[in-house]
Amino acid sequence: MASEWSGRKRMAIIFMILAVCFAGLLFRLSWLQLVKGADLSSMAEKRRAKDQIVEAKRGNIYDRNHIELVGSSPVKSIYVNPDIFSFKVTVEPGEDKKEKEKVLRERIIGQIAAALGLDEAAVKVFDSGQRYARLRRNVDYDTCKKVEDIIKEYKISGIGFEEGVTRSYPQGSMASHVLGFMGLDPSARGGLERTYDKDLAGIPGRLVTEADAQGRELPLTKSGFIPPVPGKNLILTIDQTIQYYVERELDKAVELYQPAKAVIIVMDPASGEILAMGSRPGYEPASYSSFPQQVWDFNPALRYNYEPGSTLKMLVAAMALEEGKVNEGDTFYDPGYIMVSKRKINCWDQAGHGAETFAEGVQNSCNPVFITTGLKTGKELMYKYLRGFGFGQETGVDLPGEDVGLVIPEERVTELDLATMSIGQSIAVTPIQLITAISSLANGGTLIKPHLVQGLEDPVTGEVTSIEPQTVRQVISKGTSQRMAGLLQKVILEGSGKKAHVEGYTVAGKTGTAEIPGQGGYAEGKYVASFAGFAPAESPRIAVLVMIAEPKGGHYYGSEVAAPIFQAVARETLHYLNVPENPDLPGPKDESIEEVKPALPEADRKVHVPNVVGYPVEDARSFLAERGLSPSLSGKAGLVVEQKPGGGSLEPRGAVVSLKISSPGAQGPAQEVIVPDLTGLTIRRAGSILQRLGLDFSSSGSGYAVNQKPLPGQRAASGSLVTVEFGPTKNY
Repeated sequence: MASEWSGRKRMAIIFMILAVCFAGLLFRLSWLQLVKGADLSSMAEKRRAKDQIVEAKRGNIYDRNHIELVGSSPVKSIYVNPDIFSFKVTVEPGEDKKEKEKVLRERIIGQIAAALGLDEAAVKVFDSGQRYARLRRNVDYDTCKKVEDIIKEYKISGIGFEEGVTRSYPQGSMASHVLGFMGLDPSARGGLERTYDKDLAGIPGRLVTEADAQGRELPLTKSGFIPPVPGKNLILTIDQTIQYYVERELDKAVELYQPAKAVIIVMDPASGEILAMGSRPGYEPASYSSFPQQVWDFNPALRYNYEPGSTLKMLVAAMALEEGKVNEGDTFYDPGYIMVSKRKINCWDQAGHGAETFAEGVQNSCNPVFITTGLKTGKELMYKYLRGFGFGQETGVDLPGEDVGLVIPEERVTELDLATMSIGQSIAVTPIQLITAISSLANGGTLIKPHLVQGLEDPVTGEVTSIEPQTVRQVISKGTSQRMAGLLQKVILEGSGKKAHVEGYTVAGKTGTAEIPGQGGYAEGKYVASFAGFAPAESPRIAVLVMIAEPKGGHYYGSEVAAPIFQAVARETLHYLNVPENPDLPGPKDESIEEVKPALPEADRKVHVPNVVGYPVEDARSFLAERGLSPSLSGKAGLVVEQKPGGGSLEPRGAVVSLKISSPGAQGPAQEVIVPDLTGLTIRRAGSILQRLGLDFSSSGSGYAVNQKPLPGQRAASGSLVTVEFGPTKNY
């Protein structure tokens, strides 16, 4: 009995244990299925899911006339997963599989390396055992095709392609410091690319698919796609044609004077819109890494601090007139120097100007007159207006890295400091600060925030969100502004600014020649030559600043270095903007101005109209403007199919050339284009136009286009070769 009871007891215990285990399993299963089921299912999906980021198309950057300055082109990057890198190996009888696999592996890696131009370090990643390694970024179509053929030939696993975009620069280095660029990270580096990075970048999309352990997509599985949102386009205040004038004059200045730095800014004083901003040294955004970092990371227009010299005298005169501390007819006496705090400060003309009115002192840029005026104005008012004009603070221009200049703290300023500040010393400004202040003189006394972006354009709907001008404050009255315009016109007609005179227009402005501070004083033989002014003086359309730092070759005065550059930029810009000329306006009294711009016979004032039939509209427009002609367009996009007057005719500068523009896709058969007349173009420009038209380009010689095949006006199939001969002189 005991034995039977013992057996039943053991069975009962075992049954109870099994029942408890079963209950536990049932509870665990119910917990996993009912309570944790959703979470576990999500985890499983995440393990199987292959989540790819789909890059959004970065927004383009256009000038004010919608000419593309920066675009985006689709590219691919190629990567390898060394952990699963494999290929098919077929072994014949008698062959050693491991040996053949080793030889084949070396051959495949060698072919891929050759196709991608990889160095030894990049090749070593195939043996690293990593999960991911990028072999090459921004690979073109032909290279991708080579790699795809290698993958197909050897049935390779573990090498893939990533879709992406790269920035393109149709205008080359134009406005490089303004535009900025995208680094390899990719990250926005400098310029508007950085300031408006979030707007340009858009929102990335996602593509989710299910994949096996080796990353291969599983068929008949669910997938999801969230499309990317493209970035906004920037519409700038920059005008490509005016920017071209600025860049051209900067290049000439570099060739003539080899300056350490050079800046030209053209601004609309009424709105604060920057029509052009150029700096040297410059760089190519598409190949920024081949330039020193201090070049592409330093925009002199915003960050170069310099003593403005006599250009600041315009603002000193304005504040003194505004406060009633001086009038145009007040008399002064200049013996060639002035004593301040037992220090002798010379006038630039050490012989002295003798007795002169304030108006004549402005015209003569007389140091004693301005020092006397500054001391009479006093420290408190001087600092009130320095702050009012924006010195010692950021202008707020929409570019990164702006400096604030250098103004001595008011509580520390001495009488000697006040005297030297009155003639543009003992204070440092940036070019953007000075042109903003000068614009307030021109527009009636209002300081307006400078800006480079007109609006943000939705690339899908075309809707533009405008960025309106921002008024900062009223600095001087409209009456004082008008009085200053009259005084500064005399600087051009009778004073040091004669070489800035633009025939047919009233110009107001001031030259500046400043020494550069060094250790223990001023650096020997180093100067900043500058000119700041506006035109037409009575109703200004443009304000222009030219700053040339450390010019070489023995020329360093603002009147001889910067003023002629101002004249060239202002003349071309006013003609381009169709500002009416007045041929009856007087010129400078000093006849030496004729050496700068001799009077021309009427016939020589005319220009040959270039033949722009077949040109893309933006190229035709800028080319005509550069010749001093005014294009009239029948459309905004497409190609020029007809022009009046025709190419080769002789017309007065400023004559209107009517262009008939075809709509895109309406130029005849899609495979054909009209070959344009390239006569007189540089190699770079001819190549750019032909590339836009889908034509191949072959050149011989150097200089300017003189002959071409096929001839202008002939039709050619897309992709056809156009051969162009270049010579040393323009043949038109």
